[in-house]
Amino acid sequence: MAGGWARDGAVGEQIEASINDELARLKARRAPMGESLKYCAECEEEIPPARRQAIPGVKLCIDCQQERDGAFKARGGMNRRGSKDSQLK
Repeated sequence: MAGGWARDGAVGEQIEASINDELARLKARRAPMGESLKYCAECEEEIPPARRQAIPGVKLCIDCQQERDGAFKARGGMNRRGSKDSQLK
């Protein structure tokens, strides 16, 4: 019989599942590989030698990479909590 309440630990499980989903998404991102470019692929400024050595296969200078990382990317997700209406019933 459904009583309208979640079982003990359900919220913690939902949080952990969300964290695991995000970690899996981040691990799936492709890391740069191969030989680093000497000049940035976007602005054509020289990529510092220390950056090229630290990150094999780097294609962007620090400024362009920061700009790309800071850009907002909306992505769909699943609302694991449900709507307020479903919780009030």
